[in-house]
Amino acid sequence: MSWLNKGKAIVAALLVGVLAASFAGCGKDKAKEASNDQGKKIVNVAYTNYYVPYDYVNEKGEADGFEVAVMKEVAKKLPQYEFKFTPTSDDDLLIGVESGKYTVGTKGIWITEPRKKKYVFPQNNIGASVIGLVIRKENAQQIKDLPSFADFSGKLVPIAPQDARYMVIDSYNKEHSDKPIKLDSSEAFQIADAYSWVLEGRYDAYLEVELSYKNNIVKDDAPYHQFNDKLTYIRYKGIPTYPIFNKEQKELAAEYDKAIEELRAEGKIAELEQKYFGESLSQYLQ
Repeated sequence: MSWLNKGKAIVAALLVGVLAASFAGCGKDKAKEASNDQGKKIVNVAYTNYYVPYDYVNEKGEADGFEVAVMKEVAKKLPQYEFKFTPTSDDDLLIGVESGKYTVGTKGIWITEPRKKKYVFPQNNIGASVIGLVIRKENAQQIKDLPSFADFSGKLVPIAPQDARYMVIDSYNKEHSDKPIKLDSSEAFQIADAYSWVLEGRYDAYLEVELSYKNNIVKDDAPYHQFNDKLTYIRYKGIPTYPIFNKEQKELAAEYDKAIEELRAEGKIAELEQKYFGESLSQYLQ
């Protein structure tokens, strides 16, 4: 090897060393940023800032809601971590947990197959949400549940296949193949359209989360309160809700599971359900 080539090799080796040291330093800085002054790993919990009573920012500007309260109790069970709560939007929460911007996200999330590919779901649910049918009050005597709705007509407002509600009806139909509900795929539409289609008789029911129905129609200041006299709601069942963890947080998800089991055994989960819902939504899980 000539002196010139040897010189080039030495320079290249030095550059590689400098770059390696630089990257190593970045890694250490990143790790340092993820811990507090006591060396505790920081768990950044993202939550939706408006989904009352599950996850929201209260009048004092504090993180509040049933799922937030449960996560705060989990934090007490895991003193080796420091939990920080960040209010955000649905989209930022989902993208942020997937990218690692947030460690955990909570927003009344149901398990779906596409989501299982993006996030770590723990074994134990954090809570539940109730789902059911929005129907015309004039049909309340004939429609009492999903089987009677299937007998009545089964004409359900279409659901987007990627929507978790599609899975609910698809599962029901597999269990009731003799009398299924008509499950059609939908294009995007405004929620006001769904209510109007039911009122007009185009469809006879709209599958809706009960909390959304109350917020959209029942409350005095609800955006579609004008429909309250003509529509009513029939509960179907509870759907378990989960926090989602970044794919690199399997260990933390396992620690969450242990903490939740302890909290449930201690009666803390039931206590918080009464505080935020006035009843136990867990009783509706099937």
